Amino acid sequence: METKHRTGLLLGVGAYTLWGLLPLYLKLLHGVPALQVLSHRVLWSVLLLVGLVLLLRRGRAVMAAARGRTLLLLCASAALIAVNWLVYIWAVLNGHVLEASLGYFLNPIVNVVLGMTVLRERIGRGQLAAIGLAVAGVAVMSLARGGSLWIPLALALSFGTYGLIRKMVAIDALGGLTVETLLLAPLCLALVLHTDASGQGAFGHDRTLDLLLIAAGAITAVPLLMFASAARRLRYTTMGLLQYIAPTLQFLEAVLLFGEPLRTVELIAFGLIWSGCALYAWHALRSSREPIPVSAPE
Repeated sequence: METKHRTGLLLGVGAYTLWGLLPLYLKLLHGVPALQVLSHRVLWSVLLLVGLVLLLRRGRAVMAAARGRTLLLLCASAALIAVNWLVYIWAVLNGHVLEASLGYFLNPIVNVVLGMTVLRERIGRGQLAAIGLAVAGVAVMSLARGGSLWIPLALALSFGTYGLIRKMVAIDALGGLTVETLLLAPLCLALVLHTDASGQGAFGHDRTLDLLLIAAGAITAVPLLMFASAARRLRYTTMGLLQYIAPTLQFLEAVLLFGEPLRTVELIAFGLIWSGCALYAWHALRSSREPIPVSAPE
C-alpha cells in the first residue's frame, strides 16, 4: 500500500509539474499563431492517443462507450477544452502567464461553485468563506485592471465546466481525450491545410520548430495519463491539493523568468485568492473522506 501511494504521489506531482512548466514549452513557439499551435496540439495528440488505444487494445471499448448521450457530452467537452487550450496558448504567447496562473488558482473554487449550483452539492461554511475570499480577490484584481479579467475567468470557467461534464461522462481519461481530439481533428486539419496553402503555415519550414510542434502530442497526452494513473492510487483530497503545483509554477515563471509586472494591488488580490485556496485546502483535509473536485489542466 505504501509503495502504491508513493508511486501515485510521484505520478501526481510529475503530472502537475509538467503542466506547470508548459509555458516554457509554449514560449519556444513564439511567432506561431495560437490557432496553429492548438491545431498541431490536437492533431499530434490524435496520432499518439489512437496509437495508445490500439496498443492497449481498447479500441472497441472506446467506440462502445462513445455513443448516444456520452458522445453528445463529449462534443460539448471537446469544445470547452479547445476554448481552454486556445485561451491558454494565446495568453502565454502574448505575455499573460500571470493572468493564466490566476485562472487555475481560481479553478478549484469554480469547481465548488459548480458543484453547489449544478449538482446541488452541500458545502460547509469553510468552503463558503473560501469562495468569498476568492471573489474578493477577483474584485480587487478587476478594479486594478480596469475590469479586464477575461483570461483567468475564461480559463477557470471553461475548465471548470469541462470537468463537470467529464464527471458525468461514462468514459475513462484515455478514451475521453481520444474521442475529444478526434472530434476536433477535422477542423484543426482544415486549418493547417488552409494556412499551408496560403503560405502562412508554421510547419515544414524549420526542423527545430517542426519537432517542437510534433512534441505537442506527447506534451498533451503524457501528463494526463500520469494524472489518471495517480488518481487511481491517491485519495481525492491528495489530488485536490496537488493541483496547486501547476499555477504556482506558472506564477513564478511569469514573475521571475518572463518579467511580467506584479503591482502591489495585484499582490493583494493574489493574497486574497491564495487565502481562499488555503482555506479550501484546509477544509479538504478535514473532509478527506469526502470526494472533492479534482482538476486536470490543459
